[in-house]
Amino acid sequence: MDVKKMSMDVPDFEDALTDPSLIVAEEGISKEISELSKKGYSFLKENKINYAIDSFKEILNIEDNNNYALVGLGDCERKRGNFKEAVDFYSKCLSYHPGNNYALFGLADCYKAMNQFIKAIDIWEQYLVHDDRNITVLTRVADAYRKIHDFKKSKQLYLQVLDMEENNAYALIGLGHLHYDFKEYKDALYYWTKMLEVNPQNVDIRVLTSIGNCHRKLKTFDQGLKYFERALEMDPKNFYALFGLADCYRGLNQQFRSIEYWNKILEMDANNKVILTRAGDAYRNTGDYKTATEYYNRAMDIDFDIYAALGLALICKGEGKYEEAVERLSSLIRNDEKNYRLYIDLADCYVKMNQKQKAIDVLTSFQKYGIRSQAVNEMLDKLEGNHF
Repeated sequence: MDVKKMSMDVPDFEDALTDPSLIVAEEGISKEISELSKKGYSFLKENKINYAIDSFKEILNIEDNNNYALVGLGDCERKRGNFKEAVDFYSKCLSYHPGNNYALFGLADCYKAMNQFIKAIDIWEQYLVHDDRNITVLTRVADAYRKIHDFKKSKQLYLQVLDMEENNAYALIGLGHLHYDFKEYKDALYYWTKMLEVNPQNVDIRVLTSIGNCHRKLKTFDQGLKYFERALEMDPKNFYALFGLADCYRGLNQQFRSIEYWNKILEMDANNKVILTRAGDAYRNTGDYKTATEYYNRAMDIDFDIYAALGLALICKGEGKYEEAVERLSSLIRNDEKNYRLYIDLADCYVKMNQKQKAIDVLTSFQKYGIRSQAVNEMLDKLEGNHF
Protein backbone atom coordinates (compact mmCIF):
# COMPACT_ATOMS: atom_id res chain seq x y z
CA MET A 1 0.00 0.00 0.00
CA ASP A 2 1.62 3.24 -1.11
CA VAL A 3 0.73 6.01 1.30
CA LYS A 4 2.30 8.83 -0.68
CA LYS A 5 3.65 8.65 -4.13
CA MET A 6 7.19 9.78 -4.75
CA SER A 7 7.67 12.52 -7.29
CA MET A 8 10.84 13.63 -9.06
CA ASP A 9 9.32 15.27 -12.10
CA VAL A 10 11.35 17.48 -14.35
CA PRO A 11 11.48 20.79 -12.45
CA ASP A 12 10.54 24.21 -13.69
CA PHE A 13 13.51 25.94 -15.28
CA GLU A 14 13.48 29.72 -14.86
CA ASP A 15 16.36 30.05 -17.29
CA ALA A 16 15.41 27.30 -19.71
CA LEU A 17 15.15 29.83 -22.53
CA THR A 18 17.19 32.92 -23.16
CA ASP A 19 15.77 35.87 -21.22
CA PRO A 20 13.67 37.74 -23.84
CA SER A 21 14.91 41.06 -22.52
CA LEU A 22 18.42 40.22 -23.65
CA ILE A 23 17.43 40.31 -27.32
CA VAL A 24 15.06 43.26 -27.21
CA ALA A 25 17.65 45.74 -28.42
CA GLU A 26 18.61 43.49 -31.33
CA GLU A 27 15.15 43.84 -32.83
CA GLY A 28 15.13 47.58 -32.86
CA ILE A 29 12.75 48.10 -29.97
CA SER A 30 13.16 51.49 -28.33
CA LYS A 31 15.78 51.86 -25.65
CA GLU A 32 13.11 52.71 -23.10
CA ILE A 33 11.22 49.47 -23.74
CA SER A 34 14.50 47.54 -23.67
CA GLU A 35 15.39 48.95 -20.26
CA LEU A 36 11.90 48.33 -18.85
CA SER A 37 11.99 44.75 -20.08
CA LYS A 38 15.40 44.10 -18.54
CA LYS A 39 14.23 45.69 -15.31
CA GLY A 40 11.06 43.58 -15.30
CA TYR A 41 12.96 40.31 -15.71
CA SER A 42 15.46 41.38 -13.07
CA PHE A 43 12.60 41.94 -10.62
CA LEU A 44 11.09 38.60 -11.62
CA LYS A 45 14.32 36.73 -10.87
CA GLU A 46 14.45 38.45 -7.47
CA ASN A 47 10.83 37.33 -6.89
CA LYS A 48 9.68 40.97 -6.70
CA ILE A 49 6.68 40.13 -8.82
CA ASN A 50 4.62 43.29 -8.23
CA TYR A 51 7.53 45.47 -9.37
CA ALA A 52 8.02 43.23 -12.41
CA ILE A 53 4.34 43.57 -13.33
CA ASP A 54 4.58 47.35 -13.08
CA SER A 55 7.56 47.35 -15.45
CA PHE A 56 5.84 45.17 -18.04
CA LYS A 57 2.64 47.22 -17.85
CA GLU A 58 4.67 50.36 -18.49
CA ILE A 59 5.81 48.78 -21.74
CA LEU A 60 2.20 48.18 -22.78
CA ASN A 61 1.51 51.88 -22.17
CA ILE A 62 4.24 52.64 -24.72
CA GLU A 63 3.41 49.88 -27.20
CA ASP A 64 0.11 47.97 -27.23
CA ASN A 65 0.46 44.17 -27.36
CA ASN A 66 4.26 44.22 -27.06
CA ASN A 67 5.34 40.58 -27.12
CA TYR A 68 8.00 40.92 -24.38
CA ALA A 69 5.57 42.61 -22.03
CA LEU A 70 2.85 40.02 -22.61
CA VAL A 71 5.29 37.14 -22.09
CA GLY A 72 6.68 38.89 -19.01
CA LEU A 73 3.22 39.28 -17.50
CA GLY A 74 2.51 35.63 -18.28
CA ASP A 75 5.75 34.64 -16.53
CA CYS A 76 4.76 36.72 -13.50
CA GLU A 77 1.37 35.03 -13.18
CA ARG A 78 2.90 31.59 -13.79
CA LYS A 79 5.42 32.19 -11.01
CA ARG A 80 2.55 33.17 -8.70
CA GLY A 81 0.71 29.97 -9.60
CA ASN A 82 -2.07 31.86 -11.38
CA PHE A 83 -1.94 29.58 -14.39
CA LYS A 84 -5.24 30.56 -16.01
CA GLU A 85 -4.26 34.23 -15.96
CA ALA A 86 -0.83 33.33 -17.34
CA VAL A 87 -2.48 31.36 -20.16
CA ASP A 88 -4.45 34.48 -21.11
CA PHE A 89 -1.26 36.57 -21.45
CA TYR A 90 0.64 33.91 -23.41
CA SER A 91 -2.35 33.30 -25.69
CA LYS A 92 -2.76 37.02 -26.32
CA CYS A 93 0.91 37.24 -27.23
CA LEU A 94 0.57 34.34 -29.67
CA SER A 95 -2.50 35.92 -31.27
CA TYR A 96 -0.38 38.95 -32.22
CA HIS A 97 2.98 37.18 -32.55
CA PRO A 98 2.38 33.58 -33.76
CA GLY A 99 5.20 31.17 -33.05
CA ASN A 100 6.75 33.21 -30.24
CA ASN A 101 8.91 30.62 -28.53
CA TYR A 102 8.75 32.21 -25.08
CA ALA A 103 4.96 32.35 -25.15
CA LEU A 104 4.78 28.74 -26.41
CA PHE A 105 7.11 27.57 -23.65
CA GLY A 106 5.22 29.38 -20.89
CA LEU A 107 1.84 28.28 -22.21
CA ALA A 108 2.90 24.62 -22.27
CA ASP A 109 4.25 24.84 -18.73
CA CYS A 110 0.93 26.27 -17.57
CA TYR A 111 -1.03 23.44 -19.15
CA LYS A 112 1.33 20.95 -17.52
CA ALA A 113 0.82 22.60 -14.12
CA MET A 114 -2.96 22.33 -14.62
CA ASN A 115 -2.57 18.61 -15.54
CA GLN A 116 -3.76 19.30 -19.08
CA PHE A 117 -0.99 17.17 -20.55
CA ILE A 118 -2.45 16.71 -24.03
CA LYS A 119 -2.56 20.49 -24.52
CA ALA A 120 0.96 20.82 -23.09
CA ILE A 121 2.29 18.21 -25.50
CA ASP A 122 0.67 19.96 -28.45
CA ILE A 123 2.28 23.29 -27.52
CA TRP A 124 5.72 21.81 -26.81
CA GLU A 125 5.68 20.00 -30.15
CA GLN A 126 4.97 23.34 -31.83
CA TYR A 127 8.05 24.65 -30.04
CA LEU A 128 10.15 21.69 -31.20
CA VAL A 129 9.38 22.60 -34.80
CA HIS A 130 11.66 25.62 -34.23
CA ASP A 131 14.18 23.91 -31.96
CA ASP A 132 14.11 20.09 -32.07
CA ARG A 133 17.26 19.67 -29.97
CA ASN A 134 16.16 21.60 -26.91
CA ILE A 135 16.78 19.10 -24.11
CA THR A 136 14.66 21.01 -21.62
CA VAL A 137 11.62 20.82 -23.89
CA LEU A 138 12.26 17.20 -24.91
CA THR A 139 12.32 16.07 -21.27
CA ARG A 140 9.13 18.01 -20.60
CA VAL A 141 7.35 16.36 -23.52
CA ALA A 142 8.61 12.95 -22.42
CA ASP A 143 7.36 13.66 -18.92
CA ALA A 144 3.95 14.69 -20.24
CA TYR A 145 3.65 11.50 -22.32
CA ARG A 146 4.52 9.56 -19.16
CA LYS A 147 1.69 11.30 -17.31
CA ILE A 148 -0.81 10.18 -19.96
CA HIS A 149 0.67 6.63 -19.84
CA ASP A 150 2.10 6.63 -23.36
CA PHE A 151 5.07 4.41 -22.53
CA LYS A 152 6.47 4.14 -26.05
CA LYS A 153 6.60 7.87 -26.90
CA SER A 154 7.81 8.82 -23.45
CA LYS A 155 10.68 6.34 -23.50
CA GLN A 156 11.63 7.30 -27.05
CA LEU A 157 12.03 10.95 -26.08
CA TYR A 158 13.93 10.24 -22.86
CA LEU A 159 16.35 8.03 -24.79
CA GLN A 160 16.69 10.73 -27.44
CA VAL A 161 17.83 13.10 -24.70
CA LEU A 162 20.37 10.55 -23.45
CA ASP A 163 21.73 10.22 -26.99
CA MET A 164 22.28 13.99 -27.00
CA GLU A 165 23.55 14.24 -23.43
CA GLU A 166 24.77 11.04 -21.81
CA ASN A 167 23.59 10.66 -18.21
CA ASN A 168 21.19 13.60 -18.36
CA ALA A 169 19.73 13.62 -14.84
CA TYR A 170 16.17 14.50 -15.83
CA ALA A 171 16.01 11.80 -18.49
CA LEU A 172 17.38 9.18 -16.09
CA ILE A 173 14.90 10.23 -13.41
CA GLY A 174 12.07 10.22 -15.95
CA LEU A 175 12.97 6.77 -17.25
CA GLY A 176 13.04 5.51 -13.69
CA HIS A 177 9.55 6.88 -13.07
CA LEU A 178 8.30 5.56 -16.40
CA HIS A 179 9.35 1.98 -15.71
CA TYR A 180 8.22 2.21 -12.07
CA ASP A 181 4.76 3.39 -13.15
CA PHE A 182 4.50 0.38 -15.46
CA LYS A 183 5.67 -1.96 -12.67
CA GLU A 184 8.97 -2.67 -14.44
CA TYR A 185 10.90 -2.31 -11.21
CA LYS A 186 14.20 -3.84 -12.36
CA ASP A 187 14.43 -1.36 -15.23
CA ALA A 188 13.49 1.52 -12.92
CA LEU A 189 16.22 0.36 -10.57
CA TYR A 190 18.74 0.41 -13.45
CA TYR A 191 18.08 4.06 -14.35
CA TRP A 192 17.86 5.35 -10.79
CA THR A 193 21.05 3.49 -9.83
CA LYS A 194 22.82 5.22 -12.73
CA MET A 195 22.02 8.49 -11.00
CA LEU A 196 24.16 7.34 -8.08
CA GLU A 197 27.01 6.50 -10.42
CA VAL A 198 26.83 9.91 -12.10
CA ASN A 199 26.85 11.91 -8.86
CA PRO A 200 27.62 9.65 -5.88
CA GLN A 201 28.65 12.43 -3.49
CA ASN A 202 25.71 14.76 -4.05
CA VAL A 203 22.78 12.45 -4.75
CA ASP A 204 19.20 13.69 -4.39
CA ILE A 205 17.46 12.07 -1.41
CA ARG A 206 14.52 11.23 -3.69
CA VAL A 207 16.78 9.04 -5.82
CA LEU A 208 17.75 7.05 -2.72
CA THR A 209 14.16 6.54 -1.60
CA SER A 210 13.11 5.64 -5.14
CA ILE A 211 15.80 2.94 -5.34
CA GLY A 212 14.66 1.71 -1.95
CA ASN A 213 11.06 1.59 -3.17
CA CYS A 214 12.11 -0.56 -6.14
CA HIS A 215 13.62 -3.05 -3.72
CA ARG A 216 10.41 -2.99 -1.68
CA LYS A 217 8.39 -3.83 -4.79
CA LEU A 218 10.87 -6.55 -5.78
CA LYS A 219 10.75 -7.85 -2.17
CA THR A 220 14.54 -7.57 -1.91
CA PHE A 221 14.01 -5.88 1.43
CA ASP A 222 17.51 -6.43 2.76
CA GLN A 223 18.96 -4.52 -0.22
CA GLY A 224 16.49 -1.68 0.17
CA LEU A 225 17.46 -0.98 3.78
CA LYS A 226 20.79 0.70 3.00
CA TYR A 227 19.22 3.24 0.65
CA PHE A 228 16.53 4.22 3.13
CA GLU A 229 19.13 4.41 5.92
CA ARG A 230 21.31 6.70 3.80
CA ALA A 231 18.28 8.88 3.06
CA LEU A 232 17.48 9.05 6.77
CA GLU A 233 21.03 10.24 7.49
CA MET A 234 20.35 13.15 5.13
CA ASP A 235 16.93 13.91 6.63
CA PRO A 236 16.04 12.16 9.93
CA LYS A 237 12.35 13.07 9.50
CA ASN A 238 11.94 12.07 5.87
CA PHE A 239 8.58 10.30 5.56
CA TYR A 240 9.60 8.08 2.65
CA ALA A 241 12.79 6.91 4.35
CA LEU A 242 10.95 6.11 7.60
CA PHE A 243 8.13 4.36 5.76
CA GLY A 244 10.59 2.42 3.60
CA LEU A 245 12.61 1.21 6.59
CA ALA A 246 9.47 0.16 8.46
CA ASP A 247 8.12 -1.70 5.46
CA CYS A 248 11.43 -3.42 4.71
CA TYR A 249 11.69 -4.67 8.29
CA ARG A 250 8.07 -5.82 8.03
CA GLY A 251 8.98 -7.73 4.87
CA LEU A 252 11.96 -9.27 6.67
CA ASN A 253 9.58 -10.26 9.50
CA GLN A 254 11.55 -8.14 11.95
CA GLN A 255 8.42 -6.66 13.47
CA PHE A 256 10.12 -5.03 16.45
CA ARG A 257 12.31 -2.98 14.11
CA SER A 258 9.36 -2.00 11.94
CA ILE A 259 7.46 -0.79 15.04
CA GLU A 260 10.34 1.60 15.79
CA TYR A 261 9.92 3.37 12.44
CA TRP A 262 6.10 3.30 12.32
CA ASN A 263 6.15 5.09 15.66
CA LYS A 264 8.69 7.65 14.43
CA ILE A 265 6.21 8.59 11.70
CA LEU A 266 3.39 8.78 14.25
CA GLU A 267 5.45 11.17 16.36
CA MET A 268 5.18 13.61 13.45
CA ASP A 269 1.71 12.61 12.23
CA ALA A 270 -0.27 11.11 15.10
CA ASN A 271 -3.50 10.80 13.11
CA ASN A 272 -2.13 8.98 10.08
CA LYS A 273 -4.72 6.22 9.80
CA VAL A 274 -2.66 4.03 7.47
CA ILE A 275 0.42 4.14 9.70
CA LEU A 276 -1.66 3.43 12.83
CA THR A 277 -2.98 0.32 11.10
CA ARG A 278 0.49 -0.75 9.96
CA ALA A 279 1.80 -0.32 13.51
CA GLY A 280 -1.20 -2.26 14.81
CA ASP A 281 -0.35 -5.11 12.42
CA ALA A 282 3.24 -5.13 13.67
CA TYR A 283 2.20 -5.26 17.33
CA ARG A 284 -0.33 -8.02 16.53
CA ASN A 285 2.35 -10.08 14.76
CA THR A 286 4.58 -9.84 17.85
CA GLY A 287 1.69 -11.11 19.98
CA ASP A 288 1.10 -7.79 21.73
CA TYR A 289 -2.66 -7.82 21.20
CA LYS A 290 -3.35 -5.14 23.81
CA THR A 291 -1.21 -2.48 22.12
CA ALA A 292 -2.35 -3.60 18.67
CA THR A 293 -5.98 -3.12 19.70
CA GLU A 294 -5.18 0.42 20.90
CA TYR A 295 -3.62 1.32 17.56
CA TYR A 296 -6.44 -0.23 15.52
CA ASN A 297 -9.04 1.62 17.59
CA ARG A 298 -7.17 4.89 17.16
CA ALA A 299 -7.33 4.35 13.39
CA MET A 300 -11.03 3.48 13.54
CA ASP A 301 -11.73 6.60 15.61
CA ILE A 302 -10.41 8.71 12.73
CA ASP A 303 -12.47 6.91 10.10
CA PHE A 304 -13.51 3.38 9.21
CA ASP A 305 -10.56 1.38 7.93
CA ILE A 306 -11.04 -2.14 6.62
CA TYR A 307 -7.48 -3.14 7.54
CA ALA A 308 -7.89 -1.94 11.10
CA ALA A 309 -11.25 -3.72 11.32
CA LEU A 310 -9.66 -6.87 9.93
CA GLY A 311 -6.83 -6.54 12.45
CA LEU A 312 -9.34 -6.43 15.32
CA ALA A 313 -11.06 -9.54 13.93
CA LEU A 314 -7.72 -11.35 13.68
CA ILE A 315 -6.94 -10.47 17.30
CA CYS A 316 -10.22 -12.11 18.29
CA LYS A 317 -9.21 -15.18 16.32
CA GLY A 318 -5.72 -15.14 17.87
CA GLU A 319 -7.27 -15.01 21.35
CA GLY A 320 -9.55 -17.94 20.55
CA LYS A 321 -12.71 -15.78 20.41
CA TYR A 322 -13.83 -17.48 17.22
CA GLU A 323 -17.52 -16.57 17.38
CA GLU A 324 -16.71 -12.87 17.73
CA ALA A 325 -14.14 -13.16 14.94
CA VAL A 326 -16.77 -14.83 12.71
CA GLU A 327 -19.23 -12.03 13.43
CA ARG A 328 -16.66 -9.33 12.61
CA LEU A 329 -15.44 -11.03 9.45
CA SER A 330 -18.96 -11.74 8.21
CA SER A 331 -19.81 -8.06 8.66
CA LEU A 332 -16.74 -7.05 6.67
CA ILE A 333 -17.64 -9.44 3.86
CA ARG A 334 -21.09 -7.89 3.57
CA ASN A 335 -19.39 -4.57 2.83
CA ASP A 336 -16.54 -5.97 0.70
CA GLU A 337 -17.89 -9.08 -1.00
CA LYS A 338 -14.95 -9.62 -3.34
CA ASN A 339 -12.07 -9.45 -0.86
CA TYR A 340 -10.69 -12.99 -0.93
CA ARG A 341 -8.63 -12.55 2.23
CA LEU A 342 -11.75 -12.07 4.36
CA TYR A 343 -13.15 -15.40 3.15
CA ILE A 344 -9.91 -17.22 3.98
CA ASP A 345 -9.79 -15.83 7.51
CA LEU A 346 -13.50 -16.58 8.04
CA ALA A 347 -13.07 -20.13 6.74
CA ASP A 348 -10.08 -20.59 9.05
CA CYS A 349 -12.25 -19.57 12.02
CA TYR A 350 -14.77 -22.26 11.12
CA VAL A 351 -11.96 -24.82 10.76
CA LYS A 352 -10.76 -23.95 14.26
CA MET A 353 -14.35 -24.36 15.48
CA ASN A 354 -14.44 -27.83 13.84
CA GLN A 355 -17.13 -26.68 11.40
CA LYS A 356 -15.43 -27.79 8.20
CA GLN A 357 -18.57 -27.71 6.03
CA LYS A 358 -19.21 -24.09 6.92
CA ALA A 359 -15.60 -23.32 5.95
CA ILE A 360 -16.17 -25.02 2.57
CA ASP A 361 -19.43 -23.10 2.09
CA VAL A 362 -17.66 -19.79 2.77
CA LEU A 363 -14.97 -20.46 0.18
CA THR A 364 -17.40 -21.72 -2.49
CA SER A 365 -19.54 -18.62 -1.94
CA PHE A 366 -16.53 -16.52 -2.93
CA GLN A 367 -15.95 -18.61 -6.08
CA LYS A 368 -19.47 -17.78 -7.28
CA TYR A 369 -18.22 -14.27 -8.08
CA GLY A 370 -15.98 -15.73 -10.79
CA ILE A 371 -12.86 -14.21 -9.26
CA ARG A 372 -9.83 -16.47 -9.43
CA SER A 373 -7.85 -16.71 -6.20
CA GLN A 374 -5.13 -19.30 -5.86
CA ALA A 375 -5.16 -18.97 -2.07
CA VAL A 376 -8.91 -19.69 -1.92
CA ASN A 377 -8.59 -22.63 -4.34
CA GLU A 378 -5.71 -24.17 -2.40
CA MET A 379 -7.54 -23.90 0.93
CA LEU A 380 -10.70 -25.38 -0.58
CA ASP A 381 -8.71 -28.29 -2.07
CA LYS A 382 -7.20 -29.03 1.33
CA LEU A 383 -10.60 -28.95 3.05
CA GLU A 384 -12.26 -31.17 0.46
CA GLY A 385 -9.28 -33.52 0.50
CA ASN A 386 -9.41 -33.77 4.30
CA HIS A 387 -5.90 -32.32 4.66
CA PHE A 388 -6.91 -30.05 7.54
